[in-house]
Amino acid sequence: MPPHKLPISIHALLFLFLLCLLASTSHGRRISVTRSNSNTSSAVYLWPLPKHFTHGEQTLSVSPDLTLNLQGVAHNSSIVQEAFERYRDLIFKSWAHAGSTSDYDVSTLNVLVSSDNETLQLGVDESYTLYLGRKQSGSIVDGATIEANTVYGALRGLETFSQLCVFNYDTKAVEVYNAPWYIQDEPRFAFRGLMLDTSRHYLPIHVIKEVIEAMSYTKLNVLHWHIIDEQSFPLEVPSYPKLWKASYTKQERYAVEDAYDIVDFAKKRGIHVMAETDVPGHAESWGVGYPDLWTSENCTMPLDVSKDFTFEVISSILSDMRKIFPFEMFHLGGDEVNTDCWQNTAHVKEWLTEHDLTTEGAYQYFVLKAQQIAIDLNWTPVNWEETFDNFGENLNPQTVVHNWLGPGVCPKAVEKGFKCIVSNQGVWYLDHLDIPWEKFYTSEPLEGINNTEHHKLVLGGEVCMWSETADTSDVQQTIWPRAAAAAEKLWSPLEATAVYDLNQTVLPRFQYFRCLLNNRGIAAAPVTNFYARRPPIGPGSCFEQ
Repeated sequence: MPPHKLPISIHALLFLFLLCLLASTSHGRRISVTRSNSNTSSAVYLWPLPKHFTHGEQTLSVSPDLTLNLQGVAHNSSIVQEAFERYRDLIFKSWAHAGSTSDYDVSTLNVLVSSDNETLQLGVDESYTLYLGRKQSGSIVDGATIEANTVYGALRGLETFSQLCVFNYDTKAVEVYNAPWYIQDEPRFAFRGLMLDTSRHYLPIHVIKEVIEAMSYTKLNVLHWHIIDEQSFPLEVPSYPKLWKASYTKQERYAVEDAYDIVDFAKKRGIHVMAETDVPGHAESWGVGYPDLWTSENCTMPLDVSKDFTFEVISSILSDMRKIFPFEMFHLGGDEVNTDCWQNTAHVKEWLTEHDLTTEGAYQYFVLKAQQIAIDLNWTPVNWEETFDNFGENLNPQTVVHNWLGPGVCPKAVEKGFKCIVSNQGVWYLDHLDIPWEKFYTSEPLEGINNTEHHKLVLGGEVCMWSETADTSDVQQTIWPRAAAAAEKLWSPLEATAVYDLNQTVLPRFQYFRCLLNNRGIAAAPVTNFYARRPPIGPGSCFEQ
């Protein structure tokens, strides 16, 4: 979907004209670099960088009794109202309150949303405009105003506003530096994802919510929930209640109500939840409750392609999950399928002969049949790249190909008319602790796609948090801050992130954002350690680690 453009109001034009008269220290996307912990810094410490912005040299004071003035047809939106309360708690100290004689430059945040449609779909308009200036007598462009076409654009604007608000320990007040600000912003890619694996290690609900919360700070917008795998099946499926017998323990499970809760929590932050059921491989856990899904007791993967029962279970799982997950895309896996069990099990081998299929043909048959089940439920199927590598144009044309093995598959997929998501394991796999933040930042989703008409088929990208060696004790510091490096690549314009001297132009801002995550309760690891998620190697400032 092409990006939506905010209509430029007279309000915006006047404000832009005033800012053009300022002797601003930075215009467009140029950034001056200074020490990131300086209150008088002239640098732009926003993450991710907005598409367009101008700023000045003034310092504004923000009232700790900041109020919300929500205008437009969405003036009763609970999504915006609740978000404002969350951000106010992040911005201000719990003990802060306005003095009776205090005169603040910003005492009200005006938010104007032009649509009351809160449907969350891929490509929903996330654009916003932010004005932030000093009150002046008779001016119509003073104070703080966010304009957006949807509530989800307003959420992105609130995040940017919150990052501009800095607590000054000398004055014990929240201030905005380098004002006045004028920001027009929208994402580069519609799909900006983070995959979370809860099969290899169970993650409690509160941990998943913490990840979602941190995603909203980086403007990531898709949680790819890899709920189930061969090691465990922690999700409740009402149609087949024995499936979650394969959870590690009864305490390490997700009830249907838990899944609804996660989806609702994410939606209030403008984040989709894309669930995954990986078939026909990676499904050994299914047979713990229903052994007939295995080809035999000694050959437990992939699922038995020869039985109608296998597809009845898949259909019921997806039907139950469709009630929970409204996002239009569903991940069907399809990767790392070893078909030896089909070849070496008598009844499956007989079925193959009867249907004149090789094991490779049966693999394609299984993937296509699972895709059709998803499509019949009004889902767009997503499959890992092996399905494209093996079947190519035989895949359903609606298929979204999900890259992971390395570079090169997305150019081939879009050439054949398929949509694609980039997750190259060499640069965007978070469990690879030796991948530095610089590689996350410099990876380009459109690399190798020379036909600009095909660019629109790349929906975006996703960083992947496989959990073989991560659980509640270390998952956050494994994800953050490196995931934020990819988040800026997916949100900000290409020309803003195509920089040559990362240490001068990006690193100070990235370290600053890592400290912001820490201050917001997110256990983001030091930026510059050779291996990710390691603690600091010695004493020092958060802003320099």
